[in-house]
Amino acid sequence: MAEIRTIAVIGAGTMGRGIAHVAALGGYRTILEDLLPNALRRAESEIRTNLEKAVELGKVSAGDAQAATGRLEYAGSVEGAAREADLVIEAVPEELESKIEIFTLLDKVCRPGTILASNTSSLSITEIAGVTYRASKCVGMHFFNPVHKMRLIEIVRASQTDDETIAAAVEVGKRLGKEIVVIKESPGFITSRINAMIGNEAFYMLGEGIASAEDIDKALKLGLNHPMGPFELVDLVGLDTRLHILTYLHQTLGEKYRPAPLLIEYVEAGRLGRKTGRGVYEYPEKK
Repeated sequence: MAEIRTIAVIGAGTMGRGIAHVAALGGYRTILEDLLPNALRRAESEIRTNLEKAVELGKVSAGDAQAATGRLEYAGSVEGAAREADLVIEAVPEELESKIEIFTLLDKVCRPGTILASNTSSLSITEIAGVTYRASKCVGMHFFNPVHKMRLIEIVRASQTDDETIAAAVEVGKRLGKEIVVIKESPGFITSRINAMIGNEAFYMLGEGIASAEDIDKALKLGLNHPMGPFELVDLVGLDTRLHILTYLHQTLGEKYRPAPLLIEYVEAGRLGRKTGRGVYEYPEKK
């Protein structure tokens, strides 16, 4: 099995900085990349804040937090981040074209044995890996937001992923303190496929005036024991991200995943969730 010592994370958005956080805390030399200097500064600040909060809560020792900070590096180019990595985890927005572009570049700049992983929540790893000359070394590693709190990683086996790559990804996930499920590639995997349907149906119900957003969220939390309501969750994940997933599932799995008109309307109006200050709910502090 390939030995992983250095992990590069491509993209310092919400997911990328969360993955970098747990990778560094898990003992890996971690290089977080983003083309935007402001994104890297924000990521560094947020990771430090989250580690400090974990120390205050007694979940991480001060020494472990300090060591994790020391293992973190930041890079302004894909080449600079990935050149020495044993595992590269792509965490750019959920758009197939962007991920294919990143994998094409990674295949050129990484060492032949480097494993390439995508954090996609729904897209085809087989299609993404198809642009490389190392399809057997490509795998899906679907983390969940917020990464430092959520326990699951979906390890996704594409059509050509070999057993050694799966074993290495599983070992990394366990070292990060996560629970692992290994699945055969299918649109939406397990969680996104089920969650997209629940969230989409909630938008249909809201659009039909069946109940308020607050009451739909309350019903699923209290009646079905969901930790968050579907609208609370979509505001956290991003309505644009959810729409990308549903559009892909509609194309690949059929009519039952057709995006609700109200979801499309909100995205077109720029109501993308917490990150823009308004989604289904309003977040004045984010505006």
